[in-house]
Amino acid sequence: MRASLFSRLSVVIFCINLSHQASAQIDEDQLGAWYMYFWNTRLENSNFGFQGDIQHRNWDVPGGDLEQLLIRGGFTWTPEGSNNTYTLGYANIETGTFGPSGITTREHRIYQEALIPQRLGSRVFLTHRFRLEQRDVEGQDFRNRARYFVAMNYPFNQDNLGEGAFYLSLYNELFVNLEQSIGDNRKVDYFDRNRTYVALGYSVTDNVRLQFGYMHQETDNLGKGQLQFNLFHRF
Repeated sequence: MRASLFSRLSVVIFCINLSHQASAQIDEDQLGAWYMYFWNTRLENSNFGFQGDIQHRNWDVPGGDLEQLLIRGGFTWTPEGSNNTYTLGYANIETGTFGPSGITTREHRIYQEALIPQRLGSRVFLTHRFRLEQRDVEGQDFRNRARYFVAMNYPFNQDNLGEGAFYLSLYNELFVNLEQSIGDNRKVDYFDRNRTYVALGYSVTDNVRLQFGYMHQETDNLGKGQLQFNLFHRF
């Protein structure tokens, strides 16, 4: 009986140590890369529309080590006489592990979002985004998360972000878990992560913008830098 109990404890301790070792193997100094395409459109003669994004994230710049593949889309509504946009959407996410392992986990996510643009003076364009997410992550309990995003775009050569604009882009986004339990006596902090970003952008047309920048992400146990390549498309 004692031998059996000792064996079980040994297995548990071994698994815990193995988990910590796997986490420790993530190279925080290795620069990652995120490739992102964002799109939005409004139905003709309507306040309704659609938006979405596809993001391919790698642990490394060359792109051989998948961090995450995210596909997201939503149904939008812009009230008459307002620039605010409200979205109800769904996201499908596949998350990989650092290193040569091909193991991935799947997440299904429903989200609600309010996007509020603001202009300060002649050249400061702000965007506030409030998002609630209901997350169904493989192997975890269903749970909720809140996010707040604030961004600033500042064009250098003209007073708008239309065709030909060269601009500076900055943002910060805070993620907060609304529950701590994720199942099987596992817990997470209320603080989930924070992202800080700086980039340069160019408006190819009034409806197409390109950005290249750097984002640093801090989670409760990891801090890592990412290069970001963004394409924004309105049609």
